[in-house]
Amino acid sequence: MIDAPSLPRPTWPGYHRAVSTPDPSKRALPVDDDQRVALHNEVHARPPARIHLPALVVYLAVLNEGITREMECAHLQRLPGQAGLTPAQLQHHFLRLRLGHCTVKWERHSEFTRYSIVQPLPASADLGQALPDLLPALAVNAAWLRDTPGRTVAAIQLAMVPGEIADSAAALARATHWLGGRSVVASRMGTGGTGSGGQPADGHSLVVTDFRLQPDGFERVLVIAPAGTTDTRAGRISQRLLELETYRMMALRGLPVAKAIAPMLAEAEAALADITAQLEGKKVSEQQLLDTLIGLAARVERANAQHMYRFSATQAYQALVSQRLAELREKAVAGTQTLGEFMQRRLSPAMATVAATAQRLAALSQRIERASALLRTRVDIATEAQNQQLLAKLTRGQALQLRLQTTVEGLSIAAISYYVISLVLYAGKAAKAAGLPINPEVAAGLLIPVVLWGVWRATKRIHEKLHAAH
Repeated sequence: MIDAPSLPRPTWPGYHRAVSTPDPSKRALPVDDDQRVALHNEVHARPPARIHLPALVVYLAVLNEGITREMECAHLQRLPGQAGLTPAQLQHHFLRLRLGHCTVKWERHSEFTRYSIVQPLPASADLGQALPDLLPALAVNAAWLRDTPGRTVAAIQLAMVPGEIADSAAALARATHWLGGRSVVASRMGTGGTGSGGQPADGHSLVVTDFRLQPDGFERVLVIAPAGTTDTRAGRISQRLLELETYRMMALRGLPVAKAIAPMLAEAEAALADITAQLEGKKVSEQQLLDTLIGLAARVERANAQHMYRFSATQAYQALVSQRLAELREKAVAGTQTLGEFMQRRLSPAMATVAATAQRLAALSQRIERASALLRTRVDIATEAQNQQLLAKLTRGQALQLRLQTTVEGLSIAAISYYVISLVLYAGKAAKAAGLPINPEVAAGLLIPVVLWGVWRATKRIHEKLHAAH
């Protein structure tokens, strides 16, 4: 879903001091795990910029689906003095380029790529101006920014100016004028800590925005910080605000998906209820119910496979938004909502809709699985009944076959005895013709019981041998 930070390129100040490779000659440890150095250096990934006030940060986040690293490298090569840039320098997902009086930072995530241009704030855009035009003062070519590969998901012009914030009302009035006089949301950031002398800190900066898209496609955010604000603190402030808005937009990408599949879910739930009723009523054949249920299960599982990643990503981005809001340590300015209040009040219903839709989809899949189990049970019972009927028919057939076989065996005994008696009769006649004093008919008649008993006895012995063999 969301990238874990990746190793930075050695292009930011202090990189070699923060990230170093152990010297094997000085080791007193076993051999490192293959991933130890990479995992250890994750803490130094994507460091915040050092921003000297007053400054302008022009920020662009684009979806990078279908955009390769080579395409992004070719785009960065169009910057002045960067023709020798290679894709290998972009392999760690982070790169900072210094272009004279400005800095361009490139960061690639799993779903989007971020470009940040940090430059001095033009004099025409100081705190006393009203809705100043910032694009003409852009340090890079506007055509370069417009041709960035990808689809825009967030674009922000963040102005950071020095100024007094002790009088929150006066500072808010100047900021509102700078933003064009429209309704704004504002927060004092960095409150809740401890200031000089151990007293509770009243905030290190004031952030004001109207959360509206300007005609040039950018949102505008104004940060007023005391003149003594350090470059590192200003960099951290900008990073948190820019990430907050980016993650908010990425979280909201799950909302259109949830709304789009809601009719399909309602239809599938109604169809499942109908199948369950038919399953209970036993008026429809199992095969027909099974075909209907398989079609419904395939449709739901396809939706699950297509959209579950988006729903899971939405939950992860929402967690990041909450984390970034907590890091701001906001305090309300009289007469306005804080960024967190404004954002959560509008973000929470959308996130609840996405979460409910994801839960509804998962529950529907489970209900279909239970209905399938019930149908399988019904089919198994029907199959078992059919098997019992078939077994009863086979048993009756075997009994009839046994009776028929017994009858045939009786007839066989009679037939065999008849042939034996016939042979005895012919033998007697032959003996009488030879001159022996014998009556063939009488002899044959007397031998009939003996022959019958002998044939029956021989048949019985054959049966006994067959049964003994089995």
